[in-house]
Amino acid sequence: MAAKKIRIATDLAIPPSGMIDGQMKPTGSDVETAQLLAQDWGLELEFVQTTGATRIPNVQTGKADIIISTLSVTPERAKVIDFSKPYAALQSVIGAPKDAPIKDWADLQGKSVTVTRGTTQDTELTKLASEKGFQVVRYDDDATMVTAAVSGQAQIVATSATLVNQIREKSPDRAFEPKFLIRTFDLAIGLRKGEPKLMEKLNEWVSANLKNRKLNDIYQKYHGSPLPEAMLQ
Repeated sequence: MAAKKIRIATDLAIPPSGMIDGQMKPTGSDVETAQLLAQDWGLELEFVQTTGATRIPNVQTGKADIIISTLSVTPERAKVIDFSKPYAALQSVIGAPKDAPIKDWADLQGKSVTVTRGTTQDTELTKLASEKGFQVVRYDDDATMVTAAVSGQAQIVATSATLVNQIREKSPDRAFEPKFLIRTFDLAIGLRKGEPKLMEKLNEWVSANLKNRKLNDIYQKYHGSPLPEAMLQ
C-alpha cells in the first residue's frame, strides 16, 4: 500500500485464464480478477509474467507480491506458501480425442500422458505413473502443451477441462474431450508465508467479491460456466 503498486504473478499463456489479446494487452479470467483487486485497493497493477513452474518461486524470492494464476490449493504447496480463501475452482481431467477408448486409469496403461510442468496434474500423475503403468511427458507451459495436442504430438493430456475445450476449438477434427475427472481443485491467491495482514485483507476481498458475484461474473465470462454455488454462499 505504501508503494501504491501491487505485483501479481500471472501466466499469460493459459487461455482463457490468462492470455494476450489482439491489441497485445493481457486479458482472461485471472487477469480481470487481478485488475479488480488492484482497482478495489486503489493500486497500480504490475503483472509479473510467469509459468506454472515459476509461480511460487516468484513470490518466494520477492519478485511478485501475490499469485493469481490458476493456482490450485494442495498440501504440498501449503508447506511453502500461504493461500487466501478460494476465489474460483478448476476441474482437472484426462482429455483425449473423442474416439479414444479411455474411461479410467486402467485405460492409460502403456500410454503417454502430457502435462504442463509444475502443475497439480504433473504432481499427481508423477505419483501414479509407475502404479498405473503410463508415462508422463512434460511441457514447460500450457500454450506449448495445447499446441502439441492440436498438432497430434500429444494424444492424451492431463489438464483443466477448460484447456481441453480450447484444444477442441483449435482442432475440431481431433475432437478432444474430457474423458474422466481427476479431481476438482480450489483456486486461491498465493502469498509468502508469514504475512497475516495481507492474508486477512485478501480474504476479506475474496469474500466480498464472491458475495456480490463479481468473481462469478468474471469466471462465467471466460469459462462459460458459473462457479460452484457452494463457493458463492
